[in-house]
Amino acid sequence: MELLPRIKGPDDVKALSPEQLPILANEIRQEIIQVTSDNGGHIGPNLGVVELSIALHRHFSTPKDRFVFDVAHQGYVHKLLTGRYGDKFKKIRSTGGLSGFLTRDESEHDCYGAGHAGTALSAALGMATARDLKGSDEHVVAVIGDAALTCGITMEALNNIKASTKRLIVILNDNKWSIAPNVGAIPGYLNELITNPVYNRLHNDLESFLESVPGGNAIRKFGKKVKAETKDFFSDQESSLFEKYGLRYIGPIDGHDQELLDQYMTFAKKCEEPVILHVLTTKGKGFEAALNNPEKFHGTSPFCPETGQSKPSKPGKPPVYQDVFGRALVDFAKKDKRIVGITGAMPSGTGMKHLHDELPGQYFDVGIAEEHAVLFAAGLATSDIKPVVAIYSTFLQRAYDCIIHDVCLQDLDVMFCMDRAGLSPNDGPTHHGLFDISYLRCVPRAIIMAPKDEDELVDMMKTGIDHKGATFIRYPRGNGVGVKMKDEPEAIEIGKAELLREGDDVMIWALGPMVNDALKLASKISAEQGLHVGVVNARFAKPIDTELLLEHAKSCRLIATIEENVLKGGFGSAVLEELQDAGLDTPVVRIGWPDKFVTHGNTVEELRGDNGMSPQQMEDDILNRFRAIPQESVTADAIRFPSGK
Repeated sequence: MELLPRIKGPDDVKALSPEQLPILANEIRQEIIQVTSDNGGHIGPNLGVVELSIALHRHFSTPKDRFVFDVAHQGYVHKLLTGRYGDKFKKIRSTGGLSGFLTRDESEHDCYGAGHAGTALSAALGMATARDLKGSDEHVVAVIGDAALTCGITMEALNNIKASTKRLIVILNDNKWSIAPNVGAIPGYLNELITNPVYNRLHNDLESFLESVPGGNAIRKFGKKVKAETKDFFSDQESSLFEKYGLRYIGPIDGHDQELLDQYMTFAKKCEEPVILHVLTTKGKGFEAALNNPEKFHGTSPFCPETGQSKPSKPGKPPVYQDVFGRALVDFAKKDKRIVGITGAMPSGTGMKHLHDELPGQYFDVGIAEEHAVLFAAGLATSDIKPVVAIYSTFLQRAYDCIIHDVCLQDLDVMFCMDRAGLSPNDGPTHHGLFDISYLRCVPRAIIMAPKDEDELVDMMKTGIDHKGATFIRYPRGNGVGVKMKDEPEAIEIGKAELLREGDDVMIWALGPMVNDALKLASKISAEQGLHVGVVNARFAKPIDTELLLEHAKSCRLIATIEENVLKGGFGSAVLEELQDAGLDTPVVRIGWPDKFVTHGNTVEELRGDNGMSPQQMEDDILNRFRAIPQESVTADAIRFPSGK
């Protein structure tokens, strides 16, 4: 009988015999491989933490004890061990299924939600300190990846642990990867910990403990051998970085040896000081395709489980925006050696890999450190270098102060290219880029652009490169629309919109990918309702083409705005502000995302329909608002709604 279907919670994991644990681990891996082959997802990170997750649930008791997973994309195993096996897990990252990350509202066993790297240690320290203040006795365990140590916020938390609590367990899951291979000094330091026997230390209390547990003598004897062969084993100069921060360092240990994990977990629970357990795992363990291509299988689209090959997409699809950006950046950088590209551990996801492959001397990967990426770019810009910073819209939020204080305030010449502006449907609210217009529009000197297609994206890149100052280009995840690309890009006049279709009843001002939806909508309303509906490709969320907008406000009965951003503080709000400042009361209907966090789902279209942005819902919004305009301001033949409208 299979074990996994019988796991209804952590108590069932504890009840298994040691001999059953490898069987359970294999079943978990097969389930994850099968489910992600259908839905896509973070397969590599999860295959690597199977034994570790089992050990955590055998030695601790959630929800009383608290596990805080950094990023939380490696939480699939945790979900399976806490009663979430079944139909909802099989639909993970799909409509009606589980989230691909941890969320507090999904299970009592998920004490903290996440989707961005570097948050776990600070949050866990807060929980441990709250426990101490209340006098309770639960354990708090932070599970961080080695890539989290490149995040400044993690180092800030490390600096505060000793001063804040005496009991905290940190599991360092070291697999040498984030999404791409880790970069910088910290990965090199961790490798030194692994290879230098000085750090493989056994203190007296750990030796005594190991003597008392089955199998512990073998570990103890290994430690004795290390001591005998290593000079100055207890030298202060050779203490680990973590011990300098006040954490008891233990490791490194094999993260796939269940017996070893059990012994060290038992010891960590007994420690009356903060402890960090350095666990070595293999990303993608148990699936050869993931082992051979860890970057692809960090987070993958649906694939064939037998071969690991991605499932074929529709033939003849246009290129994805990230590749259009990446190839264009290479072209610009070849012509201008001042241009450099900066990514935060996302070379493939942003398209920066093209620059890395062709012009590595003009490419920088700073790791998961978005604040540093922006400040680094600011420093480069002071010396006549043109930095192009490619960071997803949702991740750029982390560097907001640096954008204001270091780039815009100093009027430095930096271009930001923001992929995933709009929805990242399967990933959900931590990855939807629905706030950037709102958080950037209020910043002085910021120029905000959004292309309607891939050709206009390259034109906007040309515009940003030519402009001396901070420019932001936002564009969606996925494929372009398939337009013909010009041989040479053309710069766009800053703040100049593009009139695509005349109209004197309704003018739709659309931004970015919503322009094509607006054109279809205008044609449909005009054909079916007899209204004259025009369309403007706004191109800029800041500055707006005020001259054209005011012209339309004076000549049209209704202005509609459509954007892929939250309505609060978005492009539609900017239009209202311009009309208010001009003293015009032309009716405006704003179409965009509601004031809530949008969940995950199968497709952009499905999520739009759930949030009032399907084509029919947008049409209804426009027609209903047009019908509500006082009759004296509308000619009799301008409203010809069929019954029921």
